[in-house]
Amino acid sequence: MKKLEGNIIKEDLSARIDKVEAFVLQICEYSTGLIDEYIVKLKERINKLKMAELVDETRIAQEIVIYSDKCSIEEEITRLKSHIEQFRELLEVDFPVGKKLDFIIQEMNRETNTIGSKSVKLEITNLVIEIKTELENIREQIQNIE
Repeated sequence: MKKLEGNIIKEDLSARIDKVEAFVLQICEYSTGLIDEYIVKLKERINKLKMAELVDETRIAQEIVIYSDKCSIEEEITRLKSHIEQFRELLEVDFPVGKKLDFIIQEMNRETNTIGSKSVKLEITNLVIEIKTELENIREQIQNIE
């Protein structure tokens, strides 16, 4: 009976982590091109203010570097993918993993929160909410295992 329940929980957790991974991949797609969009918007703003001749191209480049550093989520995405892989590996072992899974979920929440705080696109923010919801559901399930 305990083994059957464990298999059902494992299937549920596996399906949920698949959803999280799908959301992470969507975030990757939305984050591609953010810097290019910013460059276009910045130049449009400068032109609108009729300041194009007053603004140094070097200063624009500095602003772009600062912005790209501030909104880059590559590190968080890389760590999230790593945590997803670790989570899947733990689902396949034959010893108690509840505390380890809980720790991984905590780390995934941390990375997701950072992505949310850096988010400049509504679509990314919405996906962060979806990930956080799914992670909370996973955390609730983990409470039922050793």
